[in-house]
Amino acid sequence: MEKKTYSNLVVSSAPHIVSPVDTTKIMLMVMLALLPSLLVSVYVFGFRVITLTAVTMASAVFFEWAWNKLMKKTQTVTDLSAALTGMLLAMNFPSGLPYWIAVLGSLIAIIVVKQLFGGIGKNIVNPAITARVVLFISFATEMTTWTVPKMAADVTSTATPLGILAEGGAELPDNMSLFLGFVGGSMGEVSAIALLIGGLFLIWKKIISPIIPACFIGTVFVFAAVYYGLTGGNAIEMAIFHVLAGGVMLGAFFMATDYVTSPLLPTGKIIFGIGCGLITMIIRIFGSYPEGVSFSILLMNCLTPLINNFCQNRMYGGAKKNEK
Repeated sequence: MEKKTYSNLVVSSAPHIVSPVDTTKIMLMVMLALLPSLLVSVYVFGFRVITLTAVTMASAVFFEWAWNKLMKKTQTVTDLSAALTGMLLAMNFPSGLPYWIAVLGSLIAIIVVKQLFGGIGKNIVNPAITARVVLFISFATEMTTWTVPKMAADVTSTATPLGILAEGGAELPDNMSLFLGFVGGSMGEVSAIALLIGGLFLIWKKIISPIIPACFIGTVFVFAAVYYGLTGGNAIEMAIFHVLAGGVMLGAFFMATDYVTSPLLPTGKIIFGIGCGLITMIIRIFGSYPEGVSFSILLMNCLTPLINNFCQNRMYGGAKKNEK
């Protein structure tokens, strides 16, 4: 009779689902999705985009390595989270930003926002967004000195489309220029089509959920259409303008969808996306700053624990709140 052999059973705690997708692959996918925007930025602003991005990414990786070394923690630089943080931060910079400010931004993002809270997965706000806001408030001139696209006139600086709108909107760029990216602005914000390609790639690969981007962009569109419709403007054209201009596309697809700082459940994602869109448009239209994407995401990051608590599912048979 043939002798049967049985393999040993492995007993382990949940979760038991095994996936080939890990943190490193997710971070790599997001960086690949940012490449179209980076390439358009190089075409529009020149080679300094490459060097500024490289400095920001390298300094972010260095600060993560140095912190882990100093604290005698396991090195995490190979998971590419620090590299992605540096790349996202660079996408929020004007191409002419001094390198030392970029390095300072990496220090804030990696050490202050990420590592002091325990490292990857434990930060309460998006590191790149927070560093960008801190730099914007601290170095307003350097962070708002925009390089003119190479195909434009021979001048050294210009205003962003939202800056032009805030000053009266006499010569707004057409929406096609915003869609393609031939305007002034941050390196990763100028080309809506490049960001759309990257965002759809992430949705296709199921790296991000489409809920937050759809709610964020949809809220911006509806708010702008209603506001300009009531004030006698061209509602649809200006609604498209607000979606394409500034950091809405970058924020919606790449910043607001951060796993750690965004809600877990679909209902929470809807609330989060709508909140980001509302705060963005309130700042743009009624605030003193022409742009509000970074502030809106940062504020909604702070509300994420409350949103998660509000939207959590009650287990079957469990008692309702205040039920005795």
